[in-house]
Amino acid sequence: MPELPEVEKAARALAKAAVGKIVAAVRPIHPSLKRRFTPAHARRSKGRRVESVERRGKHQLLNLDSGDTIVIHFRMNGDWEIGTVDDPVDRFARAVIDLTDGTRIALVDRRALSTITLDREGSSSLPKLGREASDPSLDAAYLFDVLQRRKIAIKPALMDQAVLAGLGNIYAAEALWEAQIDPRSAAASKSSDTLAKLVEAIRLVLSPKRRRPGRYTESRGRNRFAVYDREGEECRRCGGTIQRIVQAGRSTYFCPDCQTG
Repeated sequence: MPELPEVEKAARALAKAAVGKIVAAVRPIHPSLKRRFTPAHARRSKGRRVESVERRGKHQLLNLDSGDTIVIHFRMNGDWEIGTVDDPVDRFARAVIDLTDGTRIALVDRRALSTITLDREGSSSLPKLGREASDPSLDAAYLFDVLQRRKIAIKPALMDQAVLAGLGNIYAAEALWEAQIDPRSAAASKSSDTLAKLVEAIRLVLSPKRRRPGRYTESRGRNRFAVYDREGEECRRCGGTIQRIVQAGRSTYFCPDCQTG
């Protein structure tokens, strides 16, 4: 699933393509999106200016001059393809946004899990979201407070978007490795000192200087990960063997020899 760095990169591309321009049409293509984005929503969006684009967690918000917001979530495999209205529509395009200057923004998703909805002015379809994982104000005190209420292991707790918005499976595993924390250990058991190390690790793994954004399906750049998808390989820190376990239905990669905190 695209996580904070990948969604942030996509949101910036969307902003560059759309901000200040007028919506000519929003056309859902896949049946599931037609149910979410109705003809009434399409009529309400047509002719509106795109005022700004925001990212909130893994959601992208296309803010219109009417006060309405087009909300997009890539889910597992979505991405933008930006071209012109004269270009052929990608076979995996699930919705397109046409702009009056001839720009076409296609929501491309091979698995057809992405969503696009319209939040009318004053309403919001966003779930409860915690502090952004990239927020400079994120600190050990915040994590200590929210994790005290989670009676589960720390890895799935960090993936809870009500705890940290934007952090997902890959970067949670990477941050826990950097902080030398066992992903199986109880979230509520962590001291403030341990959580301070974790905050620094989260900043590190989300930093473009250390972890350039790239889709998890890309083979190039795979070496940017210390543990993710490296089951059976040697730990770069201690020489142990990376293991994979399943937590909350997702794969967790870690080194049992040096992640003991």
